[in-house]
Amino acid sequence: MRVQWREDNQVTLLPGAENYLPALFKAMDEAQTSLIIELYAVEDGELGERFISTLEQARSRGVRVWLLVDACGSWPLSRQSRQRIKEAGVEFREFNPLSWRHLGRFISRDHRKLVIVDGRMAFVGGFGMTDLFMNSWFEIAVRVEGACVNDWIALNRQVWDSRMTRGPGKDMVSRDELGATADEVRKPAGEMEGRVIWGKGYRFQKIRRSLQTQIERAENQVWICTPYFVPTASLRRRMMRAARRGVDVRVLVPAKNHDHPGVYYAGQRFYTRLMRAGVRIFEYQTRFSHAKFSMCDDWCTVGSCNFDHWSLQWNLEANQEVDHPGFASDIADLFNHNFEQSKEIDFEQWKARPTGQKVREYIYGKLNAMMTRLK
Repeated sequence: MRVQWREDNQVTLLPGAENYLPALFKAMDEAQTSLIIELYAVEDGELGERFISTLEQARSRGVRVWLLVDACGSWPLSRQSRQRIKEAGVEFREFNPLSWRHLGRFISRDHRKLVIVDGRMAFVGGFGMTDLFMNSWFEIAVRVEGACVNDWIALNRQVWDSRMTRGPGKDMVSRDELGATADEVRKPAGEMEGRVIWGKGYRFQKIRRSLQTQIERAENQVWICTPYFVPTASLRRRMMRAARRGVDVRVLVPAKNHDHPGVYYAGQRFYTRLMRAGVRIFEYQTRFSHAKFSMCDDWCTVGSCNFDHWSLQWNLEANQEVDHPGFASDIADLFNHNFEQSKEIDFEQWKARPTGQKVREYIYGKLNAMMTRLK
């Protein structure tokens, strides 16, 4: 499958659970022929119950449902809930379950988040079906209509049929049975140019390389939002070079209310050099931000990929890229709204930070560096 730009798409930004959850469940409730779902995290709880009930109702209407979850990320999903899903007639598989024969391979996870409705509409982002996304974390998604939906179907099919995906669920059916022919999906849905881009750990890092290329081309702005900011050396170099040539380079990350404090401190060890080069760093204060989106002038990317070594070296990731001034304007508005709810790191105050802070950066930085050497 090639990474290829497609014309005639409509991509709609859905910022916050208050926007993407109603749109997502409305589309699932109205599904007529098929639902294809690929998620990292599904757990018992209020949102998990709503999700499972939606699948049961879809099956009762005769909708065919394929559900692929990551075996590690959805570990908390109870046996009873799994049984309900299977008894409803959902084709259910898990990616890379624990195996003593292949224990070293367990570190590779399917971190993608994807819901395809009737083969015509796709929802992509960083969301999961856990109560954290409903009540506590900030997240975003996009609704994709048009030619790119074909590529999302093909990408999911690759993982569903892979040797690392286990379970009795049946193989994918033809596109006609999914609810749309290839020609129908390609009918103009909008004027946006977009492409589906994915990562397969250290074997295929197209997402990282795409961002680096866009940073090198940027003339006005490079804004990056990520919850886990442990960038590679090559990405840091490009960010600093862009800032030095006058591009407005900003990074938006969570503040101390972080779900992985070690990653928070490991990423902070890069603040000094980045800010010295002119990169501005903002820490989002309102709540934990789990969102992953970036923009370089009119180019934007939204999806599952964090710009840390875990996502880039081991996980399956996938993003929707869009090159369109209207969509970029929507992303810029979201960035500006979140900048207003953030605290910008002052360089002079940062240089005078306490010794204890520096020690935490050093220790967690060393641990992170050790993790990156695992294969």
